[in-house]
Amino acid sequence: MTKLIEVESLTKVYPDGTRAVDDVSFHVEEGEMFGFLGPNGAGKTTTIRILVTLLPKTAGSARVGGIEVSEDPDTVRRSIGYAAQFIGVDDDLTAHENLVLQARLHGIGKAEARRRAEELLEVFALSPVAGRRAATLSGGMRRRLDLAQALAHRPPLVFLDEPTTGLDPQTRNAMWRYLEELNRGGTTVFLTTQYLEEADRLCTRLAIIDHGRIVVEGSPAELKKQVGGDVVTLSLEDHEPETVRRALEAVTAFPGAGEPRVFDHSISLPVKDAGEALSALVRRLDAAGIPVSRLSMSSPTLDEVFLRHTGERMRVEDPNTRASSPAFRVMRGRR
Repeated sequence: MTKLIEVESLTKVYPDGTRAVDDVSFHVEEGEMFGFLGPNGAGKTTTIRILVTLLPKTAGSARVGGIEVSEDPDTVRRSIGYAAQFIGVDDDLTAHENLVLQARLHGIGKAEARRRAEELLEVFALSPVAGRRAATLSGGMRRRLDLAQALAHRPPLVFLDEPTTGLDPQTRNAMWRYLEELNRGGTTVFLTTQYLEEADRLCTRLAIIDHGRIVVEGSPAELKKQVGGDVVTLSLEDHEPETVRRALEAVTAFPGAGEPRVFDHSISLPVKDAGEALSALVRRLDAAGIPVSRLSMSSPTLDEVFLRHTGERMRVEDPNTRASSPAFRVMRGRR
């Protein structure tokens, strides 16, 4: 597989001494949907901005398509698409004009730019509002238009920095379906997101960054497996301390089980395969004379992976704090 992104010992230190990215190394292969996760302020956006040539690195190497981003930024920009956290559409232009402008800025001829704009408007369900000024569109429409702009020149690699934050569930699901189709068509996607279910569904591989460093990397399935097997939760009918003690004694000796944990009057027990272990576990508890009111089982989630490696749960920012950035609109025009 060809490595489209190669990052080695990448470091970014701001003038005030803040080490936003600290000796980070990873790669993204052609055709992947690569997720880049982390708490707010972990270094995700700084890393992306270096890769898309909007921010100089302090040290290390960052190559996109085999090109060092600091040595030939113009060539890198021509080969990528980028949709940032802030929506970068021109409010004074119509949806159609925004897309034509982006295509023309990437050297596409006038007739082809119009055809490409019409195609993207159809794909993103924006054809009915093609002639409306971007300023009059809803937040969801503006976000879809912003993503369409990143694809105007058919780049083989697209960077998406939290593209679905602030979208309603229906629009988010539609966006997921389109990203899956885009990736199946051969486009490599570098995705940061605040929605762990989004990363779990879309990404073939991901990395979690915290305090500027990569703390874990792998496929969603691999990372969840590292957390442990399935978890069986036993709710006891009898809340007496002696009953809880006896239940703990019974499940602790269960073959292949991990360390049990007590929560109020229930016990959670990690097991390798809850489907196979459940009946044997019930027989063991019944033989010990321990009454159980309810049994439930669950599989590890990316939320548990994230919590284990960062010490906190993913928090989604209030989308009302986000706005279109005029300064970024200027940078978008220079991509």
